[in-house]
Amino acid sequence: MSLPPEPQPVDVPSRSLTPQQVTAFYDAHRTVRQYVTGPDGAPLPLPQGHLEAILHAAQRAPTDATAQLYSLVRLTRPELRARIAELTTNAHIATASEAFVVCADVRRVRRVLEVGGKTPGHWPAIAVHFGIGDAVMAGTNLLTAAEMLGYQGCWIGGVMNGLGGIIDELGLPAGVLPFAALTVGRPAEQAPYRPRVPRPLVIHTDTYHSGSDEEIREAIEVMNPIASRGGQPGDWVRLLNSYFGAGGGMEGREPKLVAALRRQGLWAGEEGVEARRP
Repeated sequence: MSLPPEPQPVDVPSRSLTPQQVTAFYDAHRTVRQYVTGPDGAPLPLPQGHLEAILHAAQRAPTDATAQLYSLVRLTRPELRARIAELTTNAHIATASEAFVVCADVRRVRRVLEVGGKTPGHWPAIAVHFGIGDAVMAGTNLLTAAEMLGYQGCWIGGVMNGLGGIIDELGLPAGVLPFAALTVGRPAEQAPYRPRVPRPLVIHTDTYHSGSDEEIREAIEVMNPIASRGGQPGDWVRLLNSYFGAGGGMEGREPKLVAALRRQGLWAGEEGVEARRP
């Protein structure tokens, strides 16, 4: 396998932006699920230079201990895209210009140690902790770079709906866990600006602040528009309850994730020991 040429250092010009420019860039972020396609509905590929730029951005993400504990599986075959779209219940995987499955990956670092004549350790909880962190940072870099080039995209948590099937379809070995999927393309919809929880409940100074009941109620009012559908008033609590409440979607996903962690050799839980509830 030939290695790409090592990039040569260059004098980097100033990248300084004004605070207003930075704020405007991030305010322009949208979650997009409908993309411009060809006349036949097939994905419009990114220009090669744009693809190289976003992949370069992904690889320039920070990492812990130099390990780069992530992998991106780029989906190119139409039949594979269709299958992953079905498993995740996210049809735009089949139509986006680019689609990736973002994985935590500790297999590669084990292989490096083995090839280097060392014995890999056993640290499944650490693997999940740092592997998902590295995967998130790489994916975020990729999406931010895509937005700098004029595209939009979507993080897809629906990978949790079909973990076992995705592991099979992508041939993921032990030590590699699908974390999310990510699509990128030219938007074919006017996605709304989505609010965020008020800053005092998210940014804490020195010690954690749980928020008073009144602050939580104010946050609910701020966030209600994010749950609006079909022009009807939004109900953020109802939306959260459908995911995180008793009997909600996340409880349904929990056994699938535990099964995938076990299958991929990344389960660190003790049998019969109930985790502390938040």
